[in-house]
Amino acid sequence: MSPYFKNKVVVVTGGTDGIGKALVEILLGMGAKVATCGRNHDKLYHLQSAFASYPLHTMVCDVSVENDCRRFIETTLKAFSHIDILINNAGISMRALLKDANLEVFRKVMDTNFFGSLYCTKYALPSIIENKGTIVGVSSIAGYRGLPGRSGYSASKFALQGWMEAIRTELMSEKVHVMWVCPGFTTSNIRNAALNETGNEQGESPMDEGKMMDTNECAQHILKAIKNKKRTLVLTFQGKQTVFLNKWFPKLADKLARKFFFKNGKLVK
Repeated sequence: MSPYFKNKVVVVTGGTDGIGKALVEILLGMGAKVATCGRNHDKLYHLQSAFASYPLHTMVCDVSVENDCRRFIETTLKAFSHIDILINNAGISMRALLKDANLEVFRKVMDTNFFGSLYCTKYALPSIIENKGTIVGVSSIAGYRGLPGRSGYSASKFALQGWMEAIRTELMSEKVHVMWVCPGFTTSNIRNAALNETGNEQGESPMDEGKMMDTNECAQHILKAIKNKKRTLVLTFQGKQTVFLNKWFPKLADKLARKFFFKNGKLVK
């Protein structure tokens, strides 16, 4: 058990699936007090039941709705009195070409991935400043490299990283640690729940999940980075390679991204 997280109050948005759920389970095992939220009542109920004897606060919350975020943070403060760490994990993806996609798809993705992080951080900020805490954004390689067919997702992650870089500078004198992490391809429900061109869930993943990093391994890396107060964290060889190539060989990165996401001239959804 890592003593660093023992008795710390950690908020994890989107804690019913994937990386978020793994973070919640590991943190509770480390002795942290955890608050999490999700849109699915049944999944939250099962999570709460599985950890009935642990200090776990849950609430049904759609992070794209400001009032939901406000209530979630308020109830967390009521339950645990303060917040030490906020992990903005809740996110949604999309798979559609710009020419085919309904504009509402872009709005939904931005509302969840960017504004959801903004809302939760804004309402938790006074307590985080008081406790010289940590703010984390779970971003993506798509925040470094725009991905075809995921343009709305990429836009939201670029926005998230730019915003976090700005508030990191703002909060330096308050001793608040701000970082973002880019998991790379990880076994997660985010691809199955990705929005198609009409805004409905895709319901399947085009990727081979067996070749991806396990969510528990990813969560362990994230928590280690928080403990060590890393500036950023990019995971997987493919993720690090993509960031490197896009920085130093952008034209090559364009060609490789096109080859990866298109087969026979059609987008791999």
